[in-house]
Amino acid sequence: MSWTGPKELKAQLIRLWERGELLRDTVTGHVRFPLRLSLKLPSSTDITDRFQDVRAWATELAAAESIRVEWQELRHRVQGTQKLPTSVWIETLEDALTWLGKRKEWDRFSAQVASTRQANAALLPWLERRPLQALSLTAEWSRLLAVVDWLVEHPRPGIYLRQVDLPGVHSKFMETHRAVLTELLDLALPASAVDIEKAGISQFSARYGFLEKPTRIRFRVLDSRIRVVPGSAYPDVTLDADSFSQLQLPVQRVFITENETNFLAFPQARHAIVIFGAGYGWDALSRSDWLKNCSIHYWGDIDTHGFGILDQLRGRFEHVTSFLMDRETLDAHTAAWGTEDKPLMADLHRLTPEERSLYDDLRDNRKRPGLRLEQEHIGFRWVADRLQRLVGDTANQPLG
Repeated sequence: MSWTGPKELKAQLIRLWERGELLRDTVTGHVRFPLRLSLKLPSSTDITDRFQDVRAWATELAAAESIRVEWQELRHRVQGTQKLPTSVWIETLEDALTWLGKRKEWDRFSAQVASTRQANAALLPWLERRPLQALSLTAEWSRLLAVVDWLVEHPRPGIYLRQVDLPGVHSKFMETHRAVLTELLDLALPASAVDIEKAGISQFSARYGFLEKPTRIRFRVLDSRIRVVPGSAYPDVTLDADSFSQLQLPVQRVFITENETNFLAFPQARHAIVIFGAGYGWDALSRSDWLKNCSIHYWGDIDTHGFGILDQLRGRFEHVTSFLMDRETLDAHTAAWGTEDKPLMADLHRLTPEERSLYDDLRDNRKRPGLRLEQEHIGFRWVADRLQRLVGDTANQPLG
């Protein structure tokens, strides 16, 4: 039977709820009821051929709760005058909530709207846009409002999230709800209190003026004459990015490597340090203007992403050169070739012609699909010889 019965009528109402339309009316004040539901009626042929089914269908509609059925007398050439449904209505919101079993949810959301209207009406558009998400946050809503109110009163506070002193609100709560708080705060705060260049939940603190956990830079001194830590000839040092940017060291060369073992085993070299890299992302390192006066050598994997990272680093320090990322090194280590699962496909515009040629070979699978040589698979003697060739003055280093 294809005619609309109580199950199909209720499904129409459920769709309205699941789209948030009924809850949204609480915010907008839209009056939806009485609401006429779509009703597919039996045809004249149905009345002739399936009269008993039609009568059963009409009886079922008449017995359904929470709806009002409008009837009309029809004259049929076979069955004579019959009284059949012509339309179905939900008279009131109460009837709709009763049929759906959503009275408690409606009351909770209505309370949210009322408290928001009183506390900060600027947030009402968010409730209108995301009513079902708001409903799922009813238990946390008062604390979310408290955070928003606090930041309205203390724009760009310059403290850590941990230092926000609100009852029931801790840094874990704010971190868990950063996505929602971002949307709420963007509505509630003046433009001067929001750094729109900082986007995404990872930059929540920076966007609203909180202090962030310091980014740390780890480096090793490769020349015993460079004194960073008294009494330590070749220290392994970790500093926050700001402190690193203030260093005044007699450094002429800086090596950057992505592999910790390579970082720890990097051969000694005069006037040099080695930095443990961080993959994509060089914001912290770019604060150190003194690096612009040093030769910088980047040693990454010989694969598409290795060249992608090199290209990005050159966006910060255009004078960077690659180290051990050449065709000769790749061809000398065929036994150690591996496979790159998800190669980078972008065009890179900061590579030298030689680098770009090798990158294109890797990206376009000209040697082998997904070819890569990870930096830790390069022979240590090869590393030491290439370093000697580059700097011409290295300290004695056991080759093992």
